[in-house]
Amino acid sequence: MADTVLDITDLKTCFDTRDGMVTAVEGVSLSLARQESLGVVGESGSGKSVTFASVMGLIKPPGFIAAGSIRFNGRELVGLNPAEYRDLRGKEIAMTMQDALTALNPAYTVSDQIIEVLLAHDETLGGTRRARKRQAREKALEMMRLVGIPAAETRLDDYPHQFSGGMRQRIMIAIALACRPKVLIADEPTTALDVTIQAQVLELIADIRERLGMSVVIITHDLGVVAEYCDRVAVMYAGQVVETGPTAEVIANPLHPYTQGLIASIPRLSDLKRRIRPILGTVPNLIDLPAQCRFMDRCDQAQSRCRSLIEMRDMGGGRQVRCAMAPGGSDG
Repeated sequence: MADTVLDITDLKTCFDTRDGMVTAVEGVSLSLARQESLGVVGESGSGKSVTFASVMGLIKPPGFIAAGSIRFNGRELVGLNPAEYRDLRGKEIAMTMQDALTALNPAYTVSDQIIEVLLAHDETLGGTRRARKRQAREKALEMMRLVGIPAAETRLDDYPHQFSGGMRQRIMIAIALACRPKVLIADEPTTALDVTIQAQVLELIADIRERLGMSVVIITHDLGVVAEYCDRVAVMYAGQVVETGPTAEVIANPLHPYTQGLIASIPRLSDLKRRIRPILGTVPNLIDLPAQCRFMDRCDQAQSRCRSLIEMRDMGGGRQVRCAMAPGGSDG
């Protein structure tokens, strides 16, 4: 599609471990339109971060991409060499990591870390190396102001540990956006932040997305975040996408039992007498998975037909679900 900036097709990513081959991601197909916001939801171990680490070319031995295609603006990314990926990362696609404190280098000032990206990718910088570095420093200050760092000009030469958790997330976003990428992947951008700071960080991402015309992927376990900030949602379980569609429709009428369970487990202040229904059991071992629905052992709707591999089914209206029990639809 001409309007598609990122297209992942049948992605399979594995890790060769002492205990056997772990298939962390299998058969994942996702697309991201220009200026769209996509939420990717699922519990720990569902394959969310591995999927987009694969997109960024960050899967290293013992991990490898075993099959599938990742196309960015029509260009195949699977098989790019390290130099080609270095040209792409930070310039065309950027990713913020889960823990800003460990992702930022404690030995360098925040300005140094923003300047490094600009010197590597910003083709508008000219002149001698000293002149380029001076221009990059000015742009680093501009980025810190853009992400709302108070008194940014006095904090350029501070180190990561001198910032609060919310400010470190903003610095991460500043580094990611320094070269105005077409796609921003935010991996758990609200981890370990209090509710007020979470809202500020998410509002910042939404505002910059609007101003720069970017596409955004928000990886999270929080359906509340997706409901408020994402146009579409993809729900992942045990390395597979089990449901996808427009966010409002998926949350109002979830078709997959796992999505239903995620929503049922969210506490609601509007109904304090309502009992929270947790999803019992644990995510299956990703080594030697049985040839059946991966959610079957935790599903209270499972039937005999679930004892076979379930493909994604097209339900119409841009919705797909990987469930034999979903009503209607056609096999996809």
